[in-house]
Amino acid sequence: MKNLVVGCGVAVLGILSVPAIAQEVCLAQTYGQSSNARRYGTDGTDGFRGREGRSGQDGQSRTLVLDGSPVNLNLSGTDGGDGDDGGNGRSAFCGWQPRDRSDVRAANGGQGGNGGQGGNGGNGGSVTVYYTDPTQLRSLSVIAAGGRAGRGGRPGYGAAGCRCERSYWEEEVCTGTPGSANRSCRTERYRCRDGADGRNGQSGRNGQPGQLGRLTLVQQAEPLAPDNPNITFSLSRFQQQPVSLSRNIWATRRGASTLLASGSIVADEYREFVGRAEQTVQLNWAAERSLSEVANESLGLELLENQSVRVTVPEDVWLVGDLQYEESVATYTVSELVLRSEATQLAVGEFSGSGADLQLSVVDLADKSDVVATRFELRYRSTEDRFGDRGRFGTRYEGEVPAEWVTQNFNRFSIDLGQLPIDARYRQSGVRVEIELKAIRSLGGQSAEQTMSWRGSI
Repeated sequence: MKNLVVGCGVAVLGILSVPAIAQEVCLAQTYGQSSNARRYGTDGTDGFRGREGRSGQDGQSRTLVLDGSPVNLNLSGTDGGDGDDGGNGRSAFCGWQPRDRSDVRAANGGQGGNGGQGGNGGNGGSVTVYYTDPTQLRSLSVIAAGGRAGRGGRPGYGAAGCRCERSYWEEEVCTGTPGSANRSCRTERYRCRDGADGRNGQSGRNGQPGQLGRLTLVQQAEPLAPDNPNITFSLSRFQQQPVSLSRNIWATRRGASTLLASGSIVADEYREFVGRAEQTVQLNWAAERSLSEVANESLGLELLENQSVRVTVPEDVWLVGDLQYEESVATYTVSELVLRSEATQLAVGEFSGSGADLQLSVVDLADKSDVVATRFELRYRSTEDRFGDRGRFGTRYEGEVPAEWVTQNFNRFSIDLGQLPIDARYRQSGVRVEIELKAIRSLGGQSAEQTMSWRGSI
């Protein structure tokens, strides 16, 4: 019995045999050379990823007062768990390789799963010790080891893909009626590609070992007073009442285990209380402008370990202030107030002169230039000359304007462009000019930038 072909123009259902001519025509109509390989079989499934190991628990932290009696503490962290192994990939299901008129590709094997990450070891607990006599420390035994790291899981193996039973085969394809002039036949070659083997997974990363517990020493019997080194509040509140700041001061030292009982396991570096800083800060508003303009703005104060005070002013409020210390009282005197928005109210005034007398003026519309420092950066672009192409500009100068070529008269700045290293032919009358001027304004450690532009003819 001949192979039955369904889907062509010849009815074949119920027929036990099909004439060779009809079968040949059906094949020609049903099949053509495939441009893309057809997959056969079913890809294998990927292996599962191994579960991550649990992290160890940190050791308990303790605070105690020594009186010379022996004390044994075990504050060790627990070990991290191992990661689980990754699962193996499953092989592809291959079945029978088709040999029809198209390229085919066999199914791929499943990928191996990655191993799970190992868990981190728990950290050793910290211990804070109050004592009056350094010899009392020898009565304290502390084991504050970090837990061991968990191991990463092993990777799963990739599975095999399907292999072709036959890599190449040929089929004759004919068109037209047998015996006629339009009859033509050709031999087409088809290919089967093997499926890819699944890749092995990756080993899980080992966890991190836990850190040793840290020792803190306080040579006094009474508990430390809480510290308050930072505070933020409104300027109006600061004016109404002084602010009290405090900070416990610590020194970092090495050799912790040598101070304790033999066999103690703690981090080598330890902290020791060495004193306490306290400071009262008050505000003295000496600026001409009223504090009520910025009453709701927040101010930050921080007491440093050297007992000095750091003042943080709002970004939009520029203050010039000075701190004076007298015993345990610091006075913050504010002498100037400018709003940031006022510092960027410059405008280009006149562009005048030519050659060596070429000048550009800038006006401070907010009238704050008596207290705000100003410097300029300039980009000067021009046409080649007054008869040149007015649409083509070139950069003739770019950089900071030296202070000696800027003249300030109250709130008006005159910039002597004619003194800058710009070729004379780019400063002559009739030349078209583009100017980009950046002003950098600053007061009391704060600054802002404003960019202005001007375009026209000299």
